[in-house]
This record gives sequence, structure tokens and C-alpha cells, in this order.
Amino acid sequence: MTNALDGLRVVDMATVFAGPGAARHLADFGADVIKVEAPTGDGVRRMGWFPPEGGDSYTWKLLNRNKRCIALDLKAPEDFAVMQRIVDGADVLIENLRPGALERLGLGPDALHTRNPRLVVLRVSGFGQTGPYAHKAGFATMAEAMSGFAAINGEPDGAPLPPPIALTDEVAALAGAFAVMVALRARDASGLGQVIDVNLLESMLQLMSALPSAAAHLGYDQPRLGSGIPYTVPRGTFQCSDGKWVAVSTSAESVAARVLQLIGVGNDDRFTTFAGRAEHRDALNQLVTAWIAQRSSSEVIAAFEGAQAAIAPVYSMTELLRDPHAVEREIVPLYEGVAQQRPVARLSRTPGEVRHIGRTIDADGDAIRAEPWSR
Repeated sequence: MTNALDGLRVVDMATVFAGPGAARHLADFGADVIKVEAPTGDGVRRMGWFPPEGGDSYTWKLLNRNKRCIALDLKAPEDFAVMQRIVDGADVLIENLRPGALERLGLGPDALHTRNPRLVVLRVSGFGQTGPYAHKAGFATMAEAMSGFAAINGEPDGAPLPPPIALTDEVAALAGAFAVMVALRARDASGLGQVIDVNLLESMLQLMSALPSAAAHLGYDQPRLGSGIPYTVPRGTFQCSDGKWVAVSTSAESVAARVLQLIGVGNDDRFTTFAGRAEHRDALNQLVTAWIAQRSSSEVIAAFEGAQAAIAPVYSMTELLRDPHAVEREIVPLYEGVAQQRPVARLSRTPGEVRHIGRTIDADGDAIRAEPWSR
């Protein structure tokens, strides 16, 4: 069985998460991704959690799986020449240097397209290739703060909170991989590559639904509501009598009606509409909180499922790995003895696969240098 992206050549010279993440998604579906890093190694090798026996981090082993590795000093003429040969024969180049840095290396899009007009160049940055902030360093926390996400995340009387994971980087990685495939589709028709500008701030904004429209036209800024949503009440996490937590949502009118009936307030006129439930948010949340607090988690989940209402246990990661659904579908299988999530989607005819986890520095350098890279 062939992979969907067999024959696609990608050069990943990006660092940390977003750019390499986009390359990882392409690699998972068969692209030949060449990971170019400095001779000292990408910093992600030394970031996060490590196997008991030592070596590169689990983050590296995931983020750079299915990639072939070569170490190049791009300021050294011999290594720069190797890089040029590789890019000359590539379909995609992914980079996340500050705007202008690629040009100073002699690898700017104009120079690259002169040699390889079919090349698609994905440029990942904090704020985009233009604008007053273009030359600022780009970190996920900055995008999460400026996008409006942190402002609405947290308890009403608490501080605004960025997420405790690299959420923006993961979103930008998906956006980058998607954009590359769009650009390659266009190249199929025109024969010409192009430059893709993906940045952390605007990628994060894609998660904010219609809040930009509400702000622009209504002057509306969503307040912090904990895990609540302005138009869906009740929605959030609630603690059961056994100390365990469950998550509840009533984003459909029919589901809300069944939940209200379940907790004994189905005939309360205050709660019969979305607007009414939102207006009486505190009162309804108190009723749901009290009803759930009087019952064990197994009782609550059984009752909600019996009413065909949306509920789920709040899991830690270790609890998820033990869940029977997760076990049966093998959502976190072992690859070379390392547990990792599967490729991002399951395709029926050309599924992604993990051919190997992230490799050691320059593991494939000799083979890559010896290959005829011209198209």
C-alpha cells in the first residue's frame, strides 16, 4: 500500500514546535521529510520529558518522527552547497526564522524560486512576514495573550490564563500542513510554487469563532466564565460525591431540555430558552452543581447517558490511556517502544503510518549527501 504523500520531498529547517509540527503531519502520510538542524542539534532534543535510559526527549521523538536527519552548518560553504542541492530537488521548504533571516542566509524565496520554480515555501512566524510586529520573536504565549484567548480563559474572579500546553504551536502546525497541501494543489494546475505566510497570532484567532465579529460590530468582549460559554448553560465541570469530576454540555436545545428534566427543573420558565438559561446562569449552575454533588460519578454518568445528555469523565492523561475505548482503538500505540499518538486522521485507503520515531543527530546525513537531488 502506498502512502498518500509518497514522492513528496519536504525540507524542514524549522525549530521548536509549529514548523516541525507541520512537517511531521506531512511525514506521517508518506512525505520524505529531511530534518535539517545545526550540528549542535535542535533544542527540542533537550526539552520536556526524557526516557529513563536517557537520550533525546519524548517531544523530539514525536515531533520529528518519520523524518530523516542531517546536521548542516549553513554558514559553512560546503554545508550551504548541500542545502542548496537538497532544496533544488524539494517540493516544500519549511522555515520559522524571523522575517528576513532566510534572505540573509541566501535562501530567500526569490533566490530559491529562481533555482526551483515549483518550490512551496512555508514560512511560520509569530506575527507574519509584514507589519509592525513582523520582526518580533514569536512564542505561543504571546499569541495566546494577544489573540483574546487568555482574556476569556480562567475563572471570573481569577487571572487571565494562557493554556498549559503549546496550543498555538499545535494549531499553527495543522494550519501549515493544510496550507502546504492547498499550495501543492495549486501547483498541480500552474506548475509554480508560492510562499505561505502562517503565523501564530492569526492561527490562534481561527479558534475564536465569531468573537472577532462580535467585538468589531457590537463592541462585545466575552468575560471569563470558567469553563462556561455565554450561550450554552449549563456547560462546565462539576464534582461528584466521590470527588471525581465530570464535564457537561447542553449546546443543543433538546439536550438542555433533557438535562433540565433529569435534575427536576424541566418546567421552570427561567430555563426554557438559550437566552433564559444564559440570563439565569448562576442559578442554573447551582442547581446542576448540587444535583451532581449528591451522587457518585458512576451514578451521574449513567443518569446522563440514560437521558441521552452530553457528559464525560474528566480524565488525566494516564486515565485516558486506560480507557477501554482508547485501548480498543489503540489511540496511543507503541512505536519502537515509545507511546505516541497516531497520525492526525485515519484514512481508509491511504492511512498514515509511523515508520520510525525521531532519530539521532545526523543519522541520515551521509545518505542524504550522496543522493542526486536534482529534479
